[in-house]
Amino acid sequence: MNNPATSAELLVMRYRLQIHASQPSGIFNCHRSMIEEEIMPATILAAAAAFVCTPIAVWDGDGPIWCAEGPKIRVGNIAARERDETCRPGHPCPAASGAAARDAMVALLGGPRGTLSTGHVRVRAPAMQCQATGSSYERVVATCRLPNGRDLGAAMLATGTVVPWR
Repeated sequence: MNNPATSAELLVMRYRLQIHASQPSGIFNCHRSMIEEEIMPATILAAAAAFVCTPIAVWDGDGPIWCAEGPKIRVGNIAARERDETCRPGHPCPAASGAAARDAMVALLGGPRGTLSTGHVRVRAPAMQCQATGSSYERVVATCRLPNGRDLGAAMLATGTVVPWR
């Protein structure tokens, strides 16, 4: 477990086993519909762990982004307003609304595909390559690269709906 990538893979496998332990087939595939309809358990990854995230749902402009593989990501190095349009005391506060930031994130991740009962917006995007940098509120803080190689945080900054996290 000294290799961060191995640690990440083991945590994702543990998540898959928890979800599918009752399946008699012994095949542990991560089914999109099961993840989308439940509140997913937190998957915490070691800092510096590399992992893959296939986005399936978005809460707001800096996360969490729910990944089909298990983790919930807070995008590192950016700050967005909360969904209720507030900013936490002591945190950077962008001028753009929380809804505008969420919609920008959703657009970068393939556009809206409906809404979950939790209020998350469903998305369908190709897998991103991510690097864990820490954790916050039971979410993995990470930097992620979109399939075109662009950094997701930088792409969000370019929309003008978020500000750099200081």
